[in-house]
Amino acid sequence: MNWKLATLTAVLAGAAAALPAKADQLDTIMSAKTLRCATFADVVPFAAPDPKTREMAGFDVDLCNAIAKELGVKAEIKPVSVEARVPEVKLGRVDITVANLAYTLSRAEQIQFSDPYYLAKEMLIVPADDPGKKKADYEGQRIASTKGSTSEMSIKLNKSDPLTFQDTASAYLAVQQGKARGMVANTMTTTKFVNESKTKGKEMRMIEDPMLFQPIGIGMAKDNPALTAKINEVLRKLDTSGELNKIWDKWLGPDTEYKMTRKDKVVPLSELKFDPIP
Repeated sequence: MNWKLATLTAVLAGAAAALPAKADQLDTIMSAKTLRCATFADVVPFAAPDPKTREMAGFDVDLCNAIAKELGVKAEIKPVSVEARVPEVKLGRVDITVANLAYTLSRAEQIQFSDPYYLAKEMLIVPADDPGKKKADYEGQRIASTKGSTSEMSIKLNKSDPLTFQDTASAYLAVQQGKARGMVANTMTTTKFVNESKTKGKEMRMIEDPMLFQPIGIGMAKDNPALTAKINEVLRKLDTSGELNKIWDKWLGPDTEYKMTRKDKVVPLSELKFDPIP
């Protein structure tokens, strides 16, 4: 080997050995005493500005605060668009994403998911007088959803034509105005719109056949094993203590307009039986 090359190789190897190991994001969070948390910008009941205080409020906001409390740090809420949920955490602009983030194969290639804290369904709602009975009846039809969401993916998987918007309110309005035959969103959102439609606008109904079944978890940057383990530990603790159900009941439970009971438990993704979407 050429001695100059050998010397250069030795120098580079020595420099590499001298470099500190990449810090886990958990260390950064604890050092900064702040958990930067991405949530929806305006998706009720997950995260939206409170009409009175203008502060962000919702299920995801409370969950962020609960996680931060367990870590002993302050939560910093950063509202983001639906399509920015993965890029924001991938690029390190936030520490975690808590925004009804469903597990998909493409997302799992980009970011790390926590253990799921609930199992969601994507549901289709249509005008009450629409003749369709099941999701197959809407193949090839224009269906509205939020852009970059699993709702949009479910529409494509159903061989329907997605009409996308930045928020669910705009997608719902498109159906009300006859620009789309139906709209797909999570169970909570669709339940709310169906209930509202009974007294305002065109009455809607829900197709019982789910468009998609999906585990919901917290998103983190890859290669941060300590952070991943800690978030999973905190989620299990919140679940076991009943705090997770308490937050759920506040925003989605039997005494809310959604009237939903949380029966799920925080378990590893590998223990769930579901067909992951692309």
